Amino acid sequence: MKVKTLNKTKSNNSEVVIKDEIFGIDPNEDVILRVLNWQLAKKQQGNHKVKSRSEVKSTTAKMYRQKGGGRARHGASSVVQFRGGGVVHGPVPRSHAYKLPKKIRVLGLKSALSQKAKNNNVFIFNIEKISKKTSEIVKTFSKEGIKKVLLVLGKDDKQDDLNLAIRNIPLADAINQVGLNVYDVLKKDHILFTEQGLKEFEDRLSK
Repeated sequence: MKVKTLNKTKSNNSEVVIKDEIFGIDPNEDVILRVLNWQLAKKQQGNHKVKSRSEVKSTTAKMYRQKGGGRARHGASSVVQFRGGGVVHGPVPRSHAYKLPKKIRVLGLKSALSQKAKNNNVFIFNIEKISKKTSEIVKTFSKEGIKKVLLVLGKDDKQDDLNLAIRNIPLADAINQVGLNVYDVLKKDHILFTEQGLKEFEDRLSK
């Protein structure tokens, strides 16, 4: 599969071959949804908390005498049936994360990227021929009609310069190829790889 390389002008745009086994598979939407739910579950804070009977601050004195009142017998007011009492089996702080096989996670990422590539929304970002200035990058994006974009970098790219330039562009984010994930891919309309980022990413997923 071939994708377009972005340069300063459209006339200088060329094409780069990307691996079909990563960007050209039939997207599996069920697997994408499984991986997305797994990611969202990991992100969930899980800090919900209610007080049990032992944690409620109230008197432990018996409400009234055991017999002779004609009413049901009761002890402390911290029991669950009274207002201000504890909660039985309520939520406690916990992690919502669960395990998902690595093969499923990789297949989900490949499916999400293949979906983008199928719609011609994957590009190569030639950082050698584009200035690290925000204004130059914005011009390059506007020529291709790119707005919501994720830039995938390699470890050898000058990430500090690119991050500074990208973070000033609305709806644009940068990420290292090691951290590329289904959630971020689905959140953006276009995915841009630097040449180094693409090489490292393909090598990593081909192993």
